[in-house]
Amino acid sequence: MLKTTRAFRAAAFAAILFAAYSTASAEDFPGSRQIMMMMPYAAGGPGDVITRITAAGMSKVLGAQIMVENVGGAGGTIGTAKVAAAAPDGHSLLVMHFGHAANTALYPNLRYDAIKDFEPIGIVAESPMAFVAKKDFPAANLKEFVAYVKAHHDKLSYGFAGIGSASHLCGLLFFDAIGTTVTSVPYKGTGPALTDLIGGQFDFMCDQTLNVGQSVKAGSIKAYAVTTKERLAGFPDLPTANEAGLPGFEITVWFAMYAPKGTPKPVIDQLSKALQRALLDPDVKDRLAGSGAQTVSQDRATPQALRAFLKSEIDKWVPIIRKAGVTAQ
Repeated sequence: MLKTTRAFRAAAFAAILFAAYSTASAEDFPGSRQIMMMMPYAAGGPGDVITRITAAGMSKVLGAQIMVENVGGAGGTIGTAKVAAAAPDGHSLLVMHFGHAANTALYPNLRYDAIKDFEPIGIVAESPMAFVAKKDFPAANLKEFVAYVKAHHDKLSYGFAGIGSASHLCGLLFFDAIGTTVTSVPYKGTGPALTDLIGGQFDFMCDQTLNVGQSVKAGSIKAYAVTTKERLAGFPDLPTANEAGLPGFEITVWFAMYAPKGTPKPVIDQLSKALQRALLDPDVKDRLAGSGAQTVSQDRATPQALRAFLKSEIDKWVPIIRKAGVTAQ
């Protein structure tokens, strides 16, 4: 009985200390310390641009300096693991694209759990994708494109920017949807892949409109459909995959923000509100649009929305990746 009482008192005391710490952290946050925002890919890419624009917008709201750190490698898992191990005080944040969900299956020996080791803050932005092919690909529209791929799957090739990239995952989703596959050709980045597609070295790919849009408009490659729910203002004549012959097919490269597990809820709430206010800033919206990204609605830039969405994306991607037998290790 005495041991039980002592254990109860110790637990109660710990709870009081945690509550006091949480309150103090929220009151002091962000304080005079700068916030580190991790982008777990190399500088200069689409994700890095989106992260820096968001960081600048949130800095104005919080009145604190936010420094973006790039730690690339292993499909973003190295930088992500660094944030998972950081102090849970709101001064270490992660911005990661939908690879955060897919890496659960691609990397079976991850040093972190995508859900259990992070506190969601909110979805930041989305980048649309499009199906494109070499300019002399024989299909005139997406229905013909799908039929041609099915009929000639043993002679065609699909290029993508490395294991776990957006172009890789879009390809896996496409092949799963049509029930066949073709020879896959991995590249070290979208740039080299796009160069070879323009040169006709492989047949087709699916990538962000930010990467392929100029080549489509220049006529050096052929576009068949965008993978968004609605048509894009920048490509008004390009149908969605859903309306052009692939019912229910939808994929965007979404970016979201996280903090280490255990970060006090008042701090998470403050960061989420700062994110929401930043996404309403006309300058932030314009700069994100200029980078090829679309800001999300206010109700999606919340911890609750991200928590549910991340789980749904893991449930979506893990079976597809495992069915394809693809791993990054």
